[in-house]
Amino acid sequence: MRNQQDKRFYLFGAFRIDVTERVLFGADGTVPLSPKVFDTLLLLVENNNHVLGKQELLDRIWPDSFVEENNLAQNISILRKALGQSSGGQDYIQTVPKRGYRFVAEVREDWEENVSLLVRERTRSRIVIEEEIDEPSALEAQVGLPPATQDFGLTPFHLPETQYALSGEVNIAYQVVGDAPLDLVFVMGWVSHMEYFWREPSFARFLKRLSSFARLILFDKRGTGLSDRVPIHELPTLEQRMDDVRAVMEAVGSERAALVGVSEGGPMCSLFAATYPEKTLALVMIGTYAKRIRDDDYPWAPTTEQRQHFFEEMQAQWGGPVGLEERAPSVADDPAFREWWATYLRMGASPGAALALTQMNAEIDVRQVLPSIRVPSLVIHRTDDMCLKVEEGRYVAERIPGAKYVEFPGRDHLPFVGDQDAILDEVEEFLTGVRHGHERDTVLATVLFTRVVDPEKHEAQMGKDRWEDLLRRLKNQIAKEIQWFRGREVDMVGDRPLAIFDGPARAIRCATAIKEYASRLGIELRSCLHTGECEMIDGKVSGIAAQVGACVANEASGGEVLVSSTVKDLVAGSGILFEDRGMKNLCDVGEWKLFAVGKAK
Repeated sequence: MRNQQDKRFYLFGAFRIDVTERVLFGADGTVPLSPKVFDTLLLLVENNNHVLGKQELLDRIWPDSFVEENNLAQNISILRKALGQSSGGQDYIQTVPKRGYRFVAEVREDWEENVSLLVRERTRSRIVIEEEIDEPSALEAQVGLPPATQDFGLTPFHLPETQYALSGEVNIAYQVVGDAPLDLVFVMGWVSHMEYFWREPSFARFLKRLSSFARLILFDKRGTGLSDRVPIHELPTLEQRMDDVRAVMEAVGSERAALVGVSEGGPMCSLFAATYPEKTLALVMIGTYAKRIRDDDYPWAPTTEQRQHFFEEMQAQWGGPVGLEERAPSVADDPAFREWWATYLRMGASPGAALALTQMNAEIDVRQVLPSIRVPSLVIHRTDDMCLKVEEGRYVAERIPGAKYVEFPGRDHLPFVGDQDAILDEVEEFLTGVRHGHERDTVLATVLFTRVVDPEKHEAQMGKDRWEDLLRRLKNQIAKEIQWFRGREVDMVGDRPLAIFDGPARAIRCATAIKEYASRLGIELRSCLHTGECEMIDGKVSGIAAQVGACVANEASGGEVLVSSTVKDLVAGSGILFEDRGMKNLCDVGEWKLFAVGKAK
């Protein structure tokens, strides 16, 4: 009997599908596929040699969404290009006229224990992140590419190559990103897995921003992530972790580097800076501490009993999003982030190794080391950090001679959650002398606003839990619709735009699809669209177009998609019908003629 956690694979020709990780491997490595294209392939392969009708495919690949048959045809075309032809010179996917599609290659099912070493190494060394949009701006905005590259198109983002440095007899996995003159070693706290750094858009953006002004050097400490696993009783001490940093720096040809340590990475970086000042350009510690167990001289740390309680929690719950509520409270209820965090921890360390590392970290005490640091130092802490108290950051800064201390508002401990730009601006200025300028990018775009009608009434009728569940479902579906219609999600609440689009017709169809889905949930929405110049600053939308859109939203009735005359004029010939709603005086932006969307053909 198979264990439910065993990984399943499908093999055909020179290809292998990892069903669990949702990755397609070819003869030359990973084959990048967007999520819906992968879903199409998997569905066809699972029904090998059976004809699947076009409507069945549409219903199963895009449940609860209205999409055109052309979208399916596009997915099939992408797959045919990616797969090429079989050894017999035939396409893997056969079109059956007037019926649908059939996958015609011989398919074999396989399980994790039979996976070849070659495929496992490919899985370890290279993963491709690609969003299901055919425009670069959405993905580039997530990973923080410079504003000059942010237009309405998409190119896949390939993870940096994972390489290995030998530290004693242990292989330490590392990555190098960027080519700026300044070398920067980033040390993540607790457990880590470099390739899973890049799977969370906010983390990827944080790292890309660091690599915009430095040659960024990442590594997994021994016993975790992609580095060699070691016996639990041989997990790294701070001294061994310093040796691993030295080995990585030597491997990449770095004679001196700035060190950026997060959480438990801070004490290690401080020890390195004090021990090897000739190798340390500067020291940055974010959300850090000096010791992890409370005593009379350090009353902010957890007690021994509190630490023991957390150890027991780890033993019982490892594999889930352990510790997320205090490390990232602002996203602790986000299903996607919870899933990523749980996977990141699970891939980063085994339950036993994670527990042993955490117990070892509890013994850290660098109070006597701090006064010995003689390199430029910056300590950053958030005022209401729920994992490490702000007094701990202040303590560290006070004991490092000449250290600069900066405190930002916020409860999140993870620096890439919350206002990461405030932290990144400070780090960049400290290390380079230049603060990142928030560049203003003006584009012509269609802005979409949506508002729920009578949310208090819905909550009173349904109960808080049921209502919040419906809102979560709606929010998830809205994100999918925006992605499918090639928009860029901006915000989800309040008087700010929900999304922007570079095509008004797709914006209308997206708004209509969102409205219909909400209606099936029993939720009534007011939706509106306006096209005009938008100012994009760090992913946020402002300008007159956003102001007009917000005012149009005030005029929309429940269950209605209302558009300005500008939008209507731009979609002439699209087959979209409108009903005249007359001239309206829109708050402070003058009179505008408005139209309600009828039937979108």
